[in-house]
Amino acid sequence: MKKLLFLLICTNLAFAQLPQLNLEKPKPFKQQTFCNPMDINYQYNWEQTNEKISYRSGADPVVITHKAKGRPSEYYLFHTIQGGYWKSKDLLNWHYIVPSRWPMEDMCAPAAISVRDTLYLFQSTFQQRPIFYTTTPETGKLHFYNRWLPQLPKDIGPWDPALFHDDATDRWFMYWGSSNVYPIFGAELDKSKNLTYKEKNNYKELIYLHPELHGWERFGRDHRDTIKPFTEGAWMTKNNGKYYLQYGAPGTEFNVYANGTYVSNDPLGPFTYAPNNPVAYKPGGFMTGMGHGNTFQDLYGNYWNTGTPWIAVNWNFERRIEMVPAGFDKDGLMFANTRFADFPQKLPTKKWQKSDELFAGWMLLSYKKPCVASSVKEVKFEANLVTDENPRTFWVANTNKKGETLTIDLEKEALVKSFQINYTDYKSDIYDSALPKVYIQFKVYTSINNKTWTVVADNTNEKRDRPNAYEELAKPVKARYVKFENIHVPMPNLAISDIRIFGNGFEKTPEMPQNLSVTRQKDDRNADISWQKVPNAVGYNILWGIAPDKLYQTYQVWNDATSTLELRALTVGQKYYFAIESFNENGVSKVSEVVGAR
Repeated sequence: MKKLLFLLICTNLAFAQLPQLNLEKPKPFKQQTFCNPMDINYQYNWEQTNEKISYRSGADPVVITHKAKGRPSEYYLFHTIQGGYWKSKDLLNWHYIVPSRWPMEDMCAPAAISVRDTLYLFQSTFQQRPIFYTTTPETGKLHFYNRWLPQLPKDIGPWDPALFHDDATDRWFMYWGSSNVYPIFGAELDKSKNLTYKEKNNYKELIYLHPELHGWERFGRDHRDTIKPFTEGAWMTKNNGKYYLQYGAPGTEFNVYANGTYVSNDPLGPFTYAPNNPVAYKPGGFMTGMGHGNTFQDLYGNYWNTGTPWIAVNWNFERRIEMVPAGFDKDGLMFANTRFADFPQKLPTKKWQKSDELFAGWMLLSYKKPCVASSVKEVKFEANLVTDENPRTFWVANTNKKGETLTIDLEKEALVKSFQINYTDYKSDIYDSALPKVYIQFKVYTSINNKTWTVVADNTNEKRDRPNAYEELAKPVKARYVKFENIHVPMPNLAISDIRIFGNGFEKTPEMPQNLSVTRQKDDRNADISWQKVPNAVGYNILWGIAPDKLYQTYQVWNDATSTLELRALTVGQKYYFAIESFNENGVSKVSEVVGAR
């Protein structure tokens, strides 16, 4: 008995000295970044069905926050010709909702607003159409708030409408306009009469374009066309007692599509042109164009500006949507940060101090890197087009079957952290996204030696359409080669415009560019810019604005282009300041000294 007691004591002591095991399950990986264009299931457009032109698209986005009773605040996204809308808890994972009621002609450039516990929704129209409402948008159940909004005079609208509620006065307004003839209009609404116009036909002309003064309002690629420009996409934001009436110009089908703003002390004006316009401008890089969106605050109080970049492979108005950090500076100037806007950005988790905080610092590793594909349908669809950062050129495989691959040689080892796969609709012959076959599946592998491969991404456990799929790796991976494998696409042709690999190389960041020179032309809407290229750069960001500490605009230029730029987006009589930085696979240089140009 004594021996047994001794053994039990010794055994207990031995167990007591063993390290305690952590039996908790490891937390699942949660993505911390996103990348423009937004990764959602853009719907197939039906407008060119009779012409047999098939493509996914998205445009004219509105993102709002809504808090239903008993539920946390969530984001809701609406945009053109989508047959429904999306909700999200984090601005990353978007769930598509099919509504109970929807216009037969679909919704173009919808207006959406959430006030108290009710979400209101209204379509673009030149006719009488209803305003919908819901207190449970997550269910898709929409009701008629105003079944028959009175009609405005012919050609006046309201097309591209925006609804605005002034919390301080409890007054309601609508803004609208989409024309190269008419201005942006505004009118007060009567809430007691279900948001009809407060006075019949008593709407105000608020904003006209003045391209003779504002270079960025000129039409065409890089503002080089003489066609009369279009203004559209009204949106109202109130900040610190000021009313910021946002508008898009000069046309959605160009790289210079942008958002500007006028400012007033009253919702219906008079309005004053903001001197730092355009506030959201992205003429260079992968996704170009930033016009016609809205401005919203996230759940932490940070501002964002949304917009509409241009694709135009199948149709001139084939587009995507994007969002960039925005805000108001100490002098009340509204701005949006498009610097590295189509590189990975951090998702908001708190109130930021500077919008540059959200740039993840992950660089493009794949620009113009050589590619090898399992097959190529035609010479003009060669594999190397996948790394040219041009959404209008693309690789097409011989088949759309499982097992087609494309391998990118990064040419040097790097730390791979995320990737984006941008699919193209090439002779897709699909006009309904609800078809069971409309989903995308793929695998992505990495390798050091092009022989031994490791799977770093596999989405074959989901059936979701992701024409602009962006995925962050759970852990960074050291690799030189990255391989894409097709598992399933709904299109008859496997076509990809760009596979973009992000991370950081192991070498030095490029030097700061020297000899920046800026000269205003006789037409001072234009400026000639030049600089000295630096070794090993992938590209340059030309930063500019109306003060040395307000360089809010960015024009990105690739290093294999010339080291000159004609910037045609300036305002007559406004002094500007310029700086430049270079970047490569390893990081970003210091910003050059600021140069003034009157």
